[in-house]
Amino acid sequence: MRVLFDHNTPAPLRSSLKSHHVETAYARGWSKLLNGDLLAAAEAGGFELLITSDRGFQYQQNWARRKIGLLILSTNDWTRIRSVRDQIANAVDAMEAGQFAEFEVP
Repeated sequence: MRVLFDHNTPAPLRSSLKSHHVETAYARGWSKLLNGDLLAAAEAGGFELLITSDRGFQYQQNWARRKIGLLILSTNDWTRIRSVRDQIANAVDAMEAGQFAEFEVP
């Protein structure tokens, strides 16, 4: 699966998603795009999943026509995410295009 990390998603998480092709919004030159523009660019770029910690993201968009999935992490604190990175990888593995899920990081 092609996965895009929003600018607030810790880049070290990508090492736990080895079975996926992961890129960052920053590396693509998309770090300054607003949420709707970022989604449009990601979909046009062939991404199937966007990972973010922006908890308002899903409320700011119309998901009815979206093909890209969205996984929202409850925090972007790497020290907390690191302890559950395998569970996040499992959540990513279970995601499908167009699906929305939240992952509560303890």
